[in-house]
Amino acid sequence: MTSATLAAADAWSSAADYAASVSWLGQHDSAVVLKDGKKVLVAGGADAASAAVRQSAVYDLEQNTWAAPVLLGTARQLHAMTLLPSGKVLVTGGRGGPGAPALATAELYDPAQGTWTATKHPMAAGRWGHSAVLLSNGQVLVAGGSTTRPGGAVMAVRSAELFDPADETWTAAKDMTDARTGHTAVVLQAGKKVLVCGGSVPVGTGDDPALAFCELYDTDAKTWTPTGSLRRPRSAHTATALSDTTVLVTGGRAPGAPGDGGFDPFARATAEVYTLTPGSWQDTAPMPAGRALHRAVPLGSGKVLVVGGTDDVRNEAGFRSALEYSAGAWTAVPGLAEGRWGFAAAASGAKVIVVGGVARTGLAAATGQGTELTKTSERRGGGS
Repeated sequence: MTSATLAAADAWSSAADYAASVSWLGQHDSAVVLKDGKKVLVAGGADAASAAVRQSAVYDLEQNTWAAPVLLGTARQLHAMTLLPSGKVLVTGGRGGPGAPALATAELYDPAQGTWTATKHPMAAGRWGHSAVLLSNGQVLVAGGSTTRPGGAVMAVRSAELFDPADETWTAAKDMTDARTGHTAVVLQAGKKVLVCGGSVPVGTGDDPALAFCELYDTDAKTWTPTGSLRRPRSAHTATALSDTTVLVTGGRAPGAPGDGGFDPFARATAEVYTLTPGSWQDTAPMPAGRALHRAVPLGSGKVLVVGGTDDVRNEAGFRSALEYSAGAWTAVPGLAEGRWGFAAAASGAKVIVVGGVARTGLAAATGQGTELTKTSERRGGGS
């Protein structure tokens, strides 16, 4: 394959616009590739006023079309989405907007019918900014997240719950070792282990230091065990499985710390790789510049695409640039036509779709204030 052919395969092209301008600011809320591998579901998110939306739709990777929008039963943002073995998608928790209570409700999307239905039972506790991953036994592990304490302040939680799709029931799981929110959760060993890492813990109004602590959930033993800590605390980072036993973490923020990003001192450029045995993190090549609130999607064979993000100090402009990680090295690849952060992204094989997100805020916005969202979509590896 020639360099020109490779460049064409890496290039982004315009995809059909989403029906609304929406941002997704969580770790597990943005997009899910459906079971057929040909379609992607996006749901919920926030509008420019930070209010949750009910919008959802399915994008066809082959036809470059959006199906007619379908409304969630409840508007939600900072929720979590999980593909089930049946092909249905579980959406859990979230909140309606700043100051709104945490949602305990959950819904199921049926791709065969194109409908949302409330689960028979809600979670025991409302939460947003949590993780929700599929285990080897077919259950979904929901862990951590945020809720409000008396007086309205935000607090992170340690609690976890298990959802059984067979009867749509919830049971309590053991608490995590550490309370955390906005963390990442990566499935290892085909769902027998789950690595939870980073995130933050609110300790006061506007003060939410990033965490380096990590822990493992064992599906068979139903236990949490601390594992090696990140070499640097991170939130608004990404974590992507390189294999069944290794994980790549990139970027993120560390509020109140000088950081080490090449572009901005509050967005990390560093990257780390976790190895299940012995359970430790090692530095890998850093990115050329720091970024947070970006997305990272697996391309297969240990390759990862990192795209978009922002500097995380003023968050005024989304990045257009994209990078590929492979075998411990980074390669610059063609960037987006429109910079964005807090967007939806998914990959199925070599095909990648990014949707919506925050384009500009503050002085970078046309009015010099507020938030400008985009409804544009861009695709890679799917033809022009």
